[in-house]
Amino acid sequence: MSQRIGTKLFVSRLSFYTTMEQFKSMFSPFGVLTEATLVMDPKIKRAKGFGFVSYRSEIEAEKAMKSLNGTIVNGRLIFVEPAKSKDS
Repeated sequence: MSQRIGTKLFVSRLSFYTTMEQFKSMFSPFGVLTEATLVMDPKIKRAKGFGFVSYRSEIEAEKAMKSLNGTIVNGRLIFVEPAKSKDS
């Protein structure tokens, strides 16, 4: 029995210098992004090193997760996993 991953992914260990444009272009080849959020530090206006992406379908999200999880981006090993819901 396979577990559903959903359409929203959590991306961690990003470079602090990642821009929103880089973040979106990294994930857009795998499908239609419905949301992309790069969490920023409001004081220094720099990425905090993590973010979220959502796809139109679970298949697109799974493809992105399998392709990018454990890859090196901007000199950093990144992790891509299903986002946990707020109530869990």
